[in-house]
Amino acid sequence: MIPVIALVGRPNVGKSTLFNRLTRTRDALVADVPGLTRDRKYGDGKVDGRPFIVIDTGGLSGEKEDLDSLMAQQSWQAVREADLVFYLVDGRDGLTSGDEVIAEALRRTGKLQTLVVNKTDGIDPDAALAEFHALGLGAPQAISATQGRGVEQLLTRALEQLPPAEAISEAEQTAADTLRVAVVGRPNVGKSTLINRMLGEERVLAFDRPGTTRDSIFIPFERDAVAYTLIDTAGVRRKARVKEVIEKFSVIKTLQAIDAANVVILVLDAQSGISEQDATLAGYIAEKGRAVVIAVNKWDGLDSHAREQIRTQLELKLPFLGFASTLFISALHGSGVGELFPLVNAAHASAMRELSTPELTNILERAVHAHQPPLVRGRRIKLRYAHQGGRNPPVIVIHGNQTERVPETYRRYLENTFRTTLKLSGTPVRIEFRTGRNPYQGRRNKLTARQASRKRRLMKHVKGRR
Repeated sequence: MIPVIALVGRPNVGKSTLFNRLTRTRDALVADVPGLTRDRKYGDGKVDGRPFIVIDTGGLSGEKEDLDSLMAQQSWQAVREADLVFYLVDGRDGLTSGDEVIAEALRRTGKLQTLVVNKTDGIDPDAALAEFHALGLGAPQAISATQGRGVEQLLTRALEQLPPAEAISEAEQTAADTLRVAVVGRPNVGKSTLINRMLGEERVLAFDRPGTTRDSIFIPFERDAVAYTLIDTAGVRRKARVKEVIEKFSVIKTLQAIDAANVVILVLDAQSGISEQDATLAGYIAEKGRAVVIAVNKWDGLDSHAREQIRTQLELKLPFLGFASTLFISALHGSGVGELFPLVNAAHASAMRELSTPELTNILERAVHAHQPPLVRGRRIKLRYAHQGGRNPPVIVIHGNQTERVPETYRRYLENTFRTTLKLSGTPVRIEFRTGRNPYQGRRNKLTARQASRKRRLMKHVKGRR
C-alpha cells in the first residue's frame, strides 16, 4: 500500500509549507475533510516514481498539559495512521523546551520518525543541527521548505526505510486477480450494513482476510460466476459481531481503499442529506479517475418531498460525478442492493474497455464537424486524430495543432461526446491533447521568401521595359 507520512511539530515551524512542497503535483490540498478531521489535511506526492500520502497537522504547543487537547488529539491521530513521522523543528529558533516535550511523546509512540530542521536557509546548517542531537531522535536533517532545499533528499532517505511498494500482502495479491470494489462513505451512513447485506445474498461464498496494517479488510467472494474482492474500511466483518454502532472512520484507510479499487461504491445517507464531507470524498474519487456507483442509503421511509430534495442535492453538490449511476437503496431491508452488482460490472467494463483508433478518430471528426473548436489569434484549432492512451479510466489522446489552447469547456464537450457515443457508464473519461510539429512550417517560410524574390525581379523587369 502507499506509505503515509505525518508532519508534526510546534506551530509555525513550516509544516504547511513543507506539505505544499511535497504535494506540488496535486496543487497541495487533496482531501480536507471537514468536521471529524478539520485539523488534518491529506495530500498525495511522488518522489523518484514512488507515490506517498502526506498528512499536515495543527501545531502542538509543546506544553505537557496540552498534549491531550482537541488539536493535539488530531495530531496524534495522524501519527497513529502514519508509517513515518517527520518531526519538524525551527532551525532559527533553536531547541526549545516545547520541542523536548513533543520529542519525548513521539518516542513513546514507537513510530519510525525523522527529525527535520526547517528554516535553515541563510544560516549555517551544521550549527543549526548541532543542538537538536540532544533530542535523541537520530541524526537531524536540514531543509528549507520555502526554497525546497534538501526536501527531495529528505524524502528519498526516509522512504528507503520503508518496505518497497512491491511487497504486498497475500490478501492484496489475491485481490489483484479479481474485480476490486471499495465501499466508502462518512461514518454511520450504513457501510457495514451494506457490506454484510451484499455478502449475505444466496450463491455467495465469502471469508475474512485481513489486509493492510491499518486494518482495511479484503473480502474475496463470488456471485453469479464473477469473482469480487470487497475492500472494507469500516472493520466490521463477521455477521455474529455486526451491531448498529458508529463506525470508526479513517481517512487514510478510505484513501488507500480508493487507490486499490477498480470500482468505488460511494454510500450516502438520504436521511441526513449530502454533506460537505460527502462532496470532498466524492471529489477525491473523481480526481483519482475511479469508476463509481453512488448508493443513496436509508431511502425507505422518506416522503416524496424529501426524496426530491436529495435528488436536487446530488445535482448541485456532486455535478462532477454526473457520469456515475445512482441507486436508491435500503441496506437494512435489502431493497435495491442486488441491483448494485450489474452497475458495478458495467462501470468496470466501461473503465477497462479497449477502444480502437479508427472508432475514436471517427467520433472526433463528427464532434468537430458538429461543433468547431474556437479561433485562437485568428487561427482555428485543428484536431486531427485520436487514440487510446490508457484504461481505468479510459484515456483518449487527441493530436492536432494549438491543442494547448483548447478551452476547458471544449474539453468537457469532447469528454461527454466520447462517453455518450461509446456508451460508457460509471467511469470518467480523460482527454489528453498533444501538439505535433508542423512539417510545413519551415517550408512555408522559405516559399514566402522565394515568392518575395520573384516579385522583386518582376518589378525590376517592368520598370526596365518602361
